[in-house]
Formats: sequence, C-alpha cells, structure tokens
Amino acid sequence: MNYTQSTRRGVLALGGAVALSGCAGRLGGSGDGDPSAEDGVAVESVSLLLNWNMGGLHTPYVAARENGFYEEEGFTDVEFKSGDGSDFAANQAGLGNTEFAISSGDQILAVNSNELSPRAVGIVMQRNPNVVFADREGFGELTDPEQLEGVTVGSGPGMVRTMTEAYLAHHDLLDTVEYVDAGFDTVQQLLAGEIDVAGGVFSDVVDARHQDREIDVLEIEDAVPSYGHLITTDDSFAEENPDTVEAFLRATARGAVWAAQNPDEAIDHLVDVQPELEETRENQADKWEEMYTGYMLSETVETEGWGASAPEPWEETYDVLADGDALENEVDPADVWTNDYLDSEDEYVAEFADRIDE
Repeated sequence: MNYTQSTRRGVLALGGAVALSGCAGRLGGSGDGDPSAEDGVAVESVSLLLNWNMGGLHTPYVAARENGFYEEEGFTDVEFKSGDGSDFAANQAGLGNTEFAISSGDQILAVNSNELSPRAVGIVMQRNPNVVFADREGFGELTDPEQLEGVTVGSGPGMVRTMTEAYLAHHDLLDTVEYVDAGFDTVQQLLAGEIDVAGGVFSDVVDARHQDREIDVLEIEDAVPSYGHLITTDDSFAEENPDTVEAFLRATARGAVWAAQNPDEAIDHLVDVQPELEETRENQADKWEEMYTGYMLSETVETEGWGASAPEPWEETYDVLADGDALENEVDPADVWTNDYLDSEDEYVAEFADRIDE
C-alpha cells in the first residue's frame, strides 16, 4: 500500500464528480457559519467522496440527497465525487480534502497507522463484505472451506487479498493453495476457468450471476468479522463541527431506510444521477437489495441503532492487518471510531432495524 499522499496536504483532484449542484464543499472549521443557527449546520456545503464510481452500493446517499433529506437538515449542497478505492478515500478524509468519505474498517486503521486521523463516524455495512466464491459449472458445488485445498485462488490486490488470505489461514489452507493476483478482472478470470476460486466482495458475485452462472459463496465474515462501507471524516473536522456531522448521519440513515422501503424508486434516483447505469439497472438493483437485506443489520444496530460501531470487529480487523504487516505503525483500534455523532433520539437512527424490515 502506498501512502505517499498522506505525508502532505494537497489539492483534491478527482475526475468524475457526480451531479454537481454548483457549490464546492467548504473545508475546515465552522468559519463564518453559526453553530447555534436554527438548522444546526455550521458547514452547509459538503462533499462526499465515494470509495469508487457510483453504483448500487451508494444508493442510500443518493436517496438522501434526491429526496431532500440533506436539505431538510440544513445542507445547501452535498456533492458526490467518484473515488479511487477505500484507501484513497480514507487518505483524503484524513488530509481534510473532503468533509466526508466512504471507506472501510481496514483502511481507516491503515491510514491512522500512517499518522493521519480519519475517524469512522457511521458504519453502513455492519458485516465483512468479502467472500470466496466459485462457479459451479467449472468447480462443482462449493459448500465447505476444506474443498479449497490444492486449488488456484485468485483475487485483486489490497484488502480483498488480505481478507482472503486471512480466511485461508484461519482454516489452515493458506500454504495448500496456489494464490495468484487476478488484478481487477477476477470475475472474468473465474468464469473463463483461469482460476478455480475467487476472492472478492459480494457485489462481484452479483456481477457473476448476471452472466447466467451459478455461483457458490463462502463468507469471510464467518472467520474474520470486519466492517465494510462506513462514513469517515477527519477527526478535527468532526470536533469543530459536531452538529454538521450529526446532521449528515441523520439524513443518511433516513436515506437508507427510504431506499430499503422503496428500492425501485431508489434505483430510479440512482439512474437519474448517473444515467449510464441504466444499462446495468437490474445489476445495480440486485447489489442494493443484497446490501440492505444482508449487510446493514447486526446485533449492534438492533441495540444501538444505525451506524453504530462495536469494539470487536475493529479489534479483529486490527489483528488481521498486524499479522499481515499491513500497518505502518501501531494504532489503538479504539481510537479510530466513535459513536458520539449518532443521534440516538432520531427515529431513523434509533429505529433503523425495525424500519428497514417494514
């Protein structure tokens, strides 16, 4: 992992900004904003840096903006920007180049170990999204990790590989497989028979199934609990603008509830914002359905509400990264997340689990 960006404060230069409404995000403290204003938002214009190009997994944020939920919280503009991976997003948040970003638990830990301070303020995916999967036509039915002994496993770089290796190590299989770097073409290599088994995320499985293949899945969550998509911001920004962070999280939780209750209309909004997704509309809809039915609920959400972190997944992820020498320096996993900006009295935060099941 290359974190040379994190050694300097630079200008955020991103292509593919999505559906701008004419204002750039205003970084830093509250400035001329009045924290005691009636709307409670000191920074009214903010940017949200996505972890990648916009797609079905970003449905909650689009729903929140297009339905006016951010506006009702006092934001005049929420600008979506396409990203270049969860590592890049965590770095940019830590550098203060975007008010909010979508990253993942592993990358928040990694970037904090490199002397930046992106803080996880709201967990969107409560379960590890990484999976090991196989095409039944080429592999046969995959039901047990013991079947992986002696096979060729391929995955992309970064955390997908780290999590896949941790899963194999957990089952004492790492030394028995042939591990290859499949780059960013893992799904096609699997379907072409160039690899036996793939390591990826659940959205890769959706892509493979949309090519009329029967795919079997082993969930890495069963061996390595970890958080997937989450909302992060720089620690200093959150401390200086707590009402802004709290309002952004409230509106996002409301967007997630609305999108789960109205999935077809939510995908309409997604396609309106990113018209080229019309060609893969059904694919994006399936990714969103898989996300809200399988990855957004947990015991923590049931008891503490939407967005809440628990210590254990952070500790588990830290142990995996430390064992894999993926951290620049030691970091206390308890220092990289907080539930302090989640409004426990808000109906969409506190009652998220009940509302998403309606």
